[in-house]
Amino acid sequence: MADITRLSASDTDFQARLDALLAWESVSDRAVNQTVEDIIAAVRERGDAALLEFTRRFDGWRAETPADLEISPARLARAWNSIPASWQAALRNAAERIRAYAEHQKLASWTYTEDDGTLLGQQITPLDRVGLYVPGGKAAYPSSVLMNAIPAKVAGVPELIMVVPTPAGELNDLVLAAAHEAGVDRVFAIGGAQAVAALAWGSDSVPPVDKIVGPGNIYVATAKRAVYGKVGIDMIAGPSEILVICDGQADPDWIAMDLFSQAEHDEDAQSILISPDSAFLEQVEASIDRLLPTMPRREIIATALRVRGALIRVADMRQAVDVANHIAPEHLELSVSDPQAMAARIRHAGAIFMGRYTAEAMGDYCAGPNHVLPTSRTARFSSPLGVYDFQKRSSLIMASPVGAAKMAEVACVLAEGEGLIAHAESARYRIGGDE
Repeated sequence: MADITRLSASDTDFQARLDALLAWESVSDRAVNQTVEDIIAAVRERGDAALLEFTRRFDGWRAETPADLEISPARLARAWNSIPASWQAALRNAAERIRAYAEHQKLASWTYTEDDGTLLGQQITPLDRVGLYVPGGKAAYPSSVLMNAIPAKVAGVPELIMVVPTPAGELNDLVLAAAHEAGVDRVFAIGGAQAVAALAWGSDSVPPVDKIVGPGNIYVATAKRAVYGKVGIDMIAGPSEILVICDGQADPDWIAMDLFSQAEHDEDAQSILISPDSAFLEQVEASIDRLLPTMPRREIIATALRVRGALIRVADMRQAVDVANHIAPEHLELSVSDPQAMAARIRHAGAIFMGRYTAEAMGDYCAGPNHVLPTSRTARFSSPLGVYDFQKRSSLIMASPVGAAKMAEVACVLAEGEGLIAHAESARYRIGGDE
């Protein structure tokens, strides 16, 4: 039988049990923090020499010179040409869909002019240089390359620097092919906290960037947290999550497999199903029992379902929405008869998958919207990665002589009230000035 928590919203201890299930502390222990601090300090002090040392120590191969750490554009092109045509077509199709969606996200500059001739507005500019961290080795995530790189390029970022660990010196052609398709400018075979440090502070070989995006292990996440402020970061992501709301009219096998799709990421992933139909919850549990033995990653799935999974019975679909808004999931599937109406009542979710045919896995790879999403209930206050994360806003102010005089009178009163006399005088000088 499936070993998964059963909850009922009618139970007196429901909220406490739900919150305990949702709790996730994405903090590093003291040993991890110290290791990361030491690595960052070494890269800041010794630059390329430290990168060569850490590559030998952690990735298990020897780069003789800093130049050996860079993967050339020719090597990216060779990787593209080496993969099967079916993979080329899939990568290209996914890239086109991601790019088309991203084009709709671009922010535009704007201005307006007041009656007295004062101009106000906002100017949009791209970041100058962005760093993209990509997991390497046995884990191959070409989709993450596309999802992080393409919005940056659509935003107009002139230079995108990718770093990827290469255990035992092994390069993953799928990842390199994705970088080729996405238009990544430079790629370095560097991973871990040392790669994050190199992107943040730069070295003789690796140029410093303005923002670092992309997933990584606990050392990468800790390093990103440590360098924030020196550079921007996308987010500190926790384990993957899926929440499915179903009215009981879907195929239970479909829903069980949707729960598996996130549970197979790792043992800390979270998969939750909400339904007012008790019989349907039992059907899904039976599907889990029957399908789990067929999964290659069944042990990981089983652990994730046992530790952080849940089947939740609610009184009705209105209560289902209330519970979903409290959970604020990374991925939310609405397997209901009128998903658009329900989506309008969802306030907190990273991505909303509407309808019975919209599997979350489609969003992971090729639907178009970004798969870099807020986790651990941070969808309450944050959003998916997008073009806007690679653009900056500058305020525009150009006062006319008449407008300057009007604003100066207000500024003088407020500045003097704050005791900042130079502020007041600076504004007062503009009163009665010539055009």
